Amino acid sequence: MADRAMASRHGRSSVNSYTLTLLCTNLLIVVSLVVFALGFFPYKAFLPGHASFTADQARLAQHAPFDKVVFMVVDALRSDFVFSHHSGFKFTQELIRSGSAVPYTAHASAPTITMPRIKAITTGSIPSFLDVILNFAEGDKSSSLEGQDTWLAQLKAKQDGRLVLYGDDTWLKLFPSTFARADGTSSFFVSDFTEVDHNVTRNVPAALDQDDWTGMILHYLGLDHIGHKSGPNSPHMIPKQAEMDDVVRSIYRGLETKSHLQSTLLVLCGDHGMNEAGNHGGSAEGETSPALVFISPTLRSISQGVECPTTPLTSNLGYYMKVDQSDVAPTLAGLLGFPIPKNNLGVFIPDLLRFWAEGDRVCLLKQNAGQVLNVVKETFPTVSFKDGAQSEACADITSDGETKGQQHDEKLEEAALQTFLIEAQKVMSNTASNYSVGKLYAGTVIAGLVTLWTFFRSFPILLQNPTFGVWFLLVTLAYGVTMFASSYVEEEHQYWYLIASTWLWWLGMKQGRTQSTVWSAVVAAVLLLIMRVLRAWNQTGQKHASQPDIARGVFPAHNHLLWSLVCASYLAVLVKMSIPNQSRMLRTIFFVMASVVCLIGLAFKISFTLADSPELLRGIDVSRAFPWDGTNLVMLARAVFWGLVIYTVGILLSFQGRWSSLKPVEKSFTPIIAWFKGGGGGQQGQMEALHGVLTLFLMTQSRVTNIPLFALLETETQILASMDLSAREISLTSIILQYSSFFVFGGSNAISSIDLSNAYNGISGYNVGAVALLTFCSNWAGPLWWTSATLLLLGRGRRDRSEGLRQFQLLSTCFVANANMFVMLACTLLRTHLFIWTVFSPKYLYTLAWSLGQHLCINTTAFTLYIWFGV
Repeated sequence: MADRAMASRHGRSSVNSYTLTLLCTNLLIVVSLVVFALGFFPYKAFLPGHASFTADQARLAQHAPFDKVVFMVVDALRSDFVFSHHSGFKFTQELIRSGSAVPYTAHASAPTITMPRIKAITTGSIPSFLDVILNFAEGDKSSSLEGQDTWLAQLKAKQDGRLVLYGDDTWLKLFPSTFARADGTSSFFVSDFTEVDHNVTRNVPAALDQDDWTGMILHYLGLDHIGHKSGPNSPHMIPKQAEMDDVVRSIYRGLETKSHLQSTLLVLCGDHGMNEAGNHGGSAEGETSPALVFISPTLRSISQGVECPTTPLTSNLGYYMKVDQSDVAPTLAGLLGFPIPKNNLGVFIPDLLRFWAEGDRVCLLKQNAGQVLNVVKETFPTVSFKDGAQSEACADITSDGETKGQQHDEKLEEAALQTFLIEAQKVMSNTASNYSVGKLYAGTVIAGLVTLWTFFRSFPILLQNPTFGVWFLLVTLAYGVTMFASSYVEEEHQYWYLIASTWLWWLGMKQGRTQSTVWSAVVAAVLLLIMRVLRAWNQTGQKHASQPDIARGVFPAHNHLLWSLVCASYLAVLVKMSIPNQSRMLRTIFFVMASVVCLIGLAFKISFTLADSPELLRGIDVSRAFPWDGTNLVMLARAVFWGLVIYTVGILLSFQGRWSSLKPVEKSFTPIIAWFKGGGGGQQGQMEALHGVLTLFLMTQSRVTNIPLFALLETETQILASMDLSAREISLTSIILQYSSFFVFGGSNAISSIDLSNAYNGISGYNVGAVALLTFCSNWAGPLWWTSATLLLLGRGRRDRSEGLRQFQLLSTCFVANANMFVMLACTLLRTHLFIWTVFSPKYLYTLAWSLGQHLCINTTAFTLYIWFGV
């Protein structure tokens, strides 16, 4: 008895020591990530205060051609949506042909999401990449532009101007005290195509009748939502474009007929575009090519009109002249007669200079050039611009923006100024951020030390089987090396597909040592076949993202096949949730509960698809059985979630294990504890049922075309369970399949691949915590599923399950630490790389999500709790 008690105390002490070591190691991972992020994503410095006119500039501003502006943003309005032959903007195209509208393709630099693009449009500056995070944190106030110089602030300051807003409430967060009237709408309810825009349009007629504003901001979200849900080729797209065109028509008629709107400019633009999947955030041409159109009857005095619709002049989406999105700020400043915002890097659009005589054009460009030169000096304080440091283009410009060569011909002077502005804009756009290099090195060093420590702790596991050790080192180190090539980062899925296929083939063939060679070959072939189907399910990455795949190519054309697989997947989950080794009454109760929840889940997916992607239900009449509206969707999702909660509680309460051996705190974890303590087949069945609960939840959070993937993953798991795998082999298998499944479900290292379509399931209002959780579960559905499957694989037929879980935690921590170190090292060494903000910065954000979300919150925390309560 004494020896047994001593052994028990020694075991508990060992567990405590292991837990403490693991806690410290992962704490250092968090510290390294935070320190590096503070150095990599600092807030950009800006010139404080607001710009003002000199006497000459004020004189020129008195002759501005416009005194009011209607700024109409159609979210994700890609250039071809307006200018191509397949556009629904027929009236706008008519205005372009008549000369009443001047069209452009505006370049929107990455990150192509709403908040950074609004900052670029209103300040004329380059926004910080940190705004990617702030864009999703609607409660955040640190991103406000209230204290910065913008064309909204300048317009409001001009003769007591008043601004009104109708649309995306991102503007209210950026400009909290700017608008005299506002009616904001949430930008994240991506299931809403209609009401979110009707709530904007309903305010327009009354606003046009009123003469109490100088600037009206309209921001429509429906077109962007359609893109997120169904892509740019959705059947909803052309009708939505026509709806937006009707809004342009009504505003233009007001400009023609209402006396107080005679000198009003209408600007129609997109904040960004969208890729062929309907998403945005990255640097693909579709994402960076929004439309920009200046509209007014007054424009006929300087424009003869151009052909529209038309074909692109350059690339696939380069319609008409290409300008930078930041050019909007100085152009509006000149057209409406207010100072250019202090931090502007934009260039006055040349075509619109025709409103002024040649001498006045030079004055406007001098004002623009002097203001940009001040920003350049602030950015490069150690460079002397009086000692020949300027380029040839700006050699005639002094520090106050005046030209030295007054004797030069005005046309040559105008050309020189424009050349300087364009060159300065290029230099500033490509200038690296003001990194805190010390923090970059500090974070990288901490990550390196953690990597060395975890490798040291992992060596006993690796040395137990040298072949496995080689495999683990190969997978871990090769992955780190790929982080130094932008193409490998963009196409990371190819690495994981290759590794997964090779590893699964090796596992299958290895079974030939204990089974027949033919059988091992069959197992390996089946695993490779499943992997081939999985990798063809969703095309991802950059190079082949728009290529046909199963989800977007096969299922829309064969929707009966899709729904047959979906129904089969729900039936498989129902079987998984049925608990064996219980009394007949309990089995019946659980079966009925599981059946009801699965049916509600299927009903939710059908209703959701009916509203989201009706083409997937073409030829299938379900409208009577599942009438959709927003309330029904919210209630159905809540019914699924509450049903899963009730079912899980029922599993906990139904446990009939050895209560006498459990401590009070352990009794709330009875199924898990009994499983670890060798409770028997009934407890294993309960863990299988809990795995089914998670599967049903993740199916609810996945696109309907991805639901059959869970059946394939389950088939793969059953094959792996039939094989004689060690705990370390299961651990490496889990790491590989967690990462590969992330890409199988459509993920990538681009911000544009973040799926928000299921982020509001069951939510009727914005709740940052709930939305963040549902978004993570939607995008990491595959890795989350494999975490649960790993628990089952490590628990089947093993006496010391806790040791297997410890091996998984140690190996996964070692892999994550190594990956973090290489990503940080790549971002540090390549911080001046051309693709630092479009490739490597998004990769670091995904590294944060993998490390803090999947590894720390899921793999480490969940497994630690299981070990702690189960040993």
